[in-house]
Amino acid sequence: LSSLRDLMPRTLEGQITMEKTPSYFVTKEAPARISSMSKGTKLIVVVRDPVTRAISDYTQTLSKKPDIPTFESLTFKNRTTGLIDTSWSAIQIGIYAKHLENWLLYFPIGQILFVSGERLISDPAGELGRVQDFLGLKRIITDKHFYFNKTKGFPCLKKAEGSSKPHCLGKTKGRTHPDIDQEVVQRLRDFYRPFNMKFYQMTGQDFGWD
Repeated sequence: LSSLRDLMPRTLEGQITMEKTPSYFVTKEAPARISSMSKGTKLIVVVRDPVTRAISDYTQTLSKKPDIPTFESLTFKNRTTGLIDTSWSAIQIGIYAKHLENWLLYFPIGQILFVSGERLISDPAGELGRVQDFLGLKRIITDKHFYFNKTKGFPCLKKAEGSSKPHCLGKTKGRTHPDIDQEVVQRLRDFYRPFNMKFYQMTGQDFGWD
């Protein structure tokens, strides 16, 4: 990260350089390193319901390693007592309040925009409007740029930049999630609830995950 600026293209006055790495938000060293590179960096984090996120994470791994243990067995340290295994990364990543605390040691909350993954699907233009405002850009992307792809279950861009073809998320997105025992889902909802509430307070946003 120390040489990240060197790897980025040169930015002219009025241009914004963006870089995307999903693991930054949960990497302990990232806030200090990014802050030392540029304290004024604006940060955008897309978050979704941590229970759905954990199941999605598991589904992705399952597609590459079909012989991994069941979601239920990985979720609990002890199934009888219902003790959740917080060391499993699929669970750990969704404890957003904990990760945010680390970032707030280096960046003010006003420099971080939290985008709702659910609203990106239900109202992509609205969420991207917030992103454009946050970056100080004109609201160029609107509803007319999207159509809903029923097969994928996601909105798609009508025309990708420099192409006449529409642009949808890749093959690895929109996979059907396996059926998870509802009791396990409920246990996870109960586990995440206090962390979600804290996250809502910290960000001043209610993401409606409960």
